[in-house]
Amino acid sequence: MGYPRMLSALNPKGNLQAFRELLMLLTRHRQLTIEMAKREISDRYAGQVLGILWTIGHPLMLMAVYVVVFAFIFKMRVGGTADMPLGYTAYLLAGLIPWMTFQEVLAKASTVIVYNANIVKQVVFPIEVLPVKSVLATFVTLLVFLGLYLVYVLLAYQMAFWTWLVLPALVLLQGLAMIGASYVLSAVGAYFRDVKDLVQVFTVVNIYLMPVFYLPDFAPAPLRVLLFLNPFSHLIWCYQDVLYFGRMEHPYAWLVFPILSLSVFVIGYRLFRKLRVMFGNVL
Repeated sequence: MGYPRMLSALNPKGNLQAFRELLMLLTRHRQLTIEMAKREISDRYAGQVLGILWTIGHPLMLMAVYVVVFAFIFKMRVGGTADMPLGYTAYLLAGLIPWMTFQEVLAKASTVIVYNANIVKQVVFPIEVLPVKSVLATFVTLLVFLGLYLVYVLLAYQMAFWTWLVLPALVLLQGLAMIGASYVLSAVGAYFRDVKDLVQVFTVVNIYLMPVFYLPDFAPAPLRVLLFLNPFSHLIWCYQDVLYFGRMEHPYAWLVFPILSLSVFVIGYRLFRKLRVMFGNVL
């Protein structure tokens, strides 16, 4: 019973059909999705003095803490060579920015169906937009910080890389991966409420299992194996190539991450579609 289902999930024809179906669905409800994303951003900070500025205020302060701790207290020294063209702060931010965005999406996704139970129970509402609108709301933070990073490199190093032209494609791939992961976590989170706590623990631990704070060569051999097995490491390496190295330093990551991104996008939606039929009963 489980074996045919596994084969079905790997069926290229079924995955292609699901990919088309999801794109058509998101296109048809794009205005609703955008408006819900705007509302999520505005409602989150309603009544606060700085309001929407906290969208970048929270991650900005957290990034500042990481920079101070690792660059000034632990005195990590990276850069200033042909192989490592920029300083440690630029290296740290190149990996930290995409991960913090992904981390926020994972946290939201695990509760998005539960927190919107009243909407989910409405027969006519396209609940497929709920995980996507959270991703779009988080994208604002990603784009702002990527812009700030580019300005920082231009001002601090008077340098610009041709690889920055690849950034839109990389952001798109990350968006597909985040949507797919959101579908998985939102669907499973509706059945198992502990998912949000597991995600919280995972995001805290995982940041040290990726090449964000250190170079892979700095890690002991057993941890280095985990770096390569960690799918999020390939996301980080792609961003480091584009933002920091200015060259394709990790070509294998450019093979692994696009495949993972598209696979998670399609399989996540297929899982959501299978589990959504019982959402009304478990909420």
